Amino acid sequence: MQRLGYGRLIGGLAALAVVIGVSWVVVEYLVPSPPSSVTIATGREGTTFDYFGQRYRARFARAGIELNVRSTAGALENFRLLRDAKSNVQIAFTTGGISNRTEAPELRSMGLISNVPFWIFYSSSRLLDSPTQLKGKRIAVGPEGSGARYDADRILSRANIDAKTATLLPLAGDGAVEALKNGTADAALLVGGSNAPSVESLLKNPNVRLMSFSSADAFLRVFPDLVRLVLPKGVVQLDPPNPPEDIMLIGTTAKVLISDDLHPAIIQLLAETLKEEHGGAGLFQRTGEFPAIDDPEFEVPSVAVEYYRNGPSLLSKYLPLWTTTYAQRTIAFLVAALAIVFPAFGFAPRLYEWFVRQRFRQLYQRLRAIENALQERLTPAEAKALQAELDDIEKSTITVPMRHSDLYFMLRYHLDRTRSRLLGASRGITQASEAKSE
Repeated sequence: MQRLGYGRLIGGLAALAVVIGVSWVVVEYLVPSPPSSVTIATGREGTTFDYFGQRYRARFARAGIELNVRSTAGALENFRLLRDAKSNVQIAFTTGGISNRTEAPELRSMGLISNVPFWIFYSSSRLLDSPTQLKGKRIAVGPEGSGARYDADRILSRANIDAKTATLLPLAGDGAVEALKNGTADAALLVGGSNAPSVESLLKNPNVRLMSFSSADAFLRVFPDLVRLVLPKGVVQLDPPNPPEDIMLIGTTAKVLISDDLHPAIIQLLAETLKEEHGGAGLFQRTGEFPAIDDPEFEVPSVAVEYYRNGPSLLSKYLPLWTTTYAQRTIAFLVAALAIVFPAFGFAPRLYEWFVRQRFRQLYQRLRAIENALQERLTPAEAKALQAELDDIEKSTITVPMRHSDLYFMLRYHLDRTRSRLLGASRGITQASEAKSE
């Protein structure tokens, strides 16, 4: 009984270890642990993307996640970094018209986050209302490879402005603002929201004017990804009104792209951040207009769509990020364990039955070996050894559980028969020895 008890204990422990191991593997696959830090590619200092990157970082920190803000040249570099597995960038700001799902199937979108105007500020006393009037001037258009430069080239090329017809300066953000202030630039084409520090600075600068696109509709026909925007009279300042009249602008849409292997918990945290940062009203949007899931270029993950439509999950409402993840892992572990244990309960009795019968097979094999030995003439030593083997087999039957009493009594019956034959053989040996001695 003790030997079989140890076997059952070892078997039970082994089964438990298998259940825990398999369940853990399943949990790691279904609900992997979220990373403690992620990286977002933003833009140069003073740009809208840099502004929001810093605000995102503060919100992530409150959730216990470190958001590394990586300054870049802008949307184009952000897109390249996000596609480069070695860059360690998982989140990036970009704008429309740069790429799509077909060209970058490994990327997904968190949705559109805002309308992004193209601002053309200039320091001339003469009123300008068309990019064609910038020929021959020094224009800050952003560095090569940046999203601002990409958009500036698109817009200015329609006015036949390039490096041959104007001086294009690789300045953006704070650098462009400073160039306008100190007179080293005549105009600056900035791409960003009205809350970008560089844009705010120039909107309030009485020595700088903002160009109104009189031919905005023409640009929209040529570039379908662009949108027409209006900066209302007096929206910056009512008295005196700034701007002094409605300003017609054109712009694009900003979005946040992510790598398709970003952890679901980080996606939900990012969706929450985007909704809080971009969901309000602004100069160029209504309350609740953004973030928008109808990105025509990239697919929006279901986790983000669910959050935008229905808000946080039940666990997320009452638990912080890490606690929510642990709760999800615990639920997944229990489900995985039950999925393994329930079938095991049905299989375990059959497995135990097999072990018991295997044990009886081994005992019968030993008993048959004794039977074969009894077919030959035995010496006293051989008879004694067979007797010891029979005694050991009989001791082994003690471990047979009560539920297998039928097998137990059948084995005992065969043991008694073999013992009787061995006893008869032993008597024959004794009588032969006595007769020989006489």
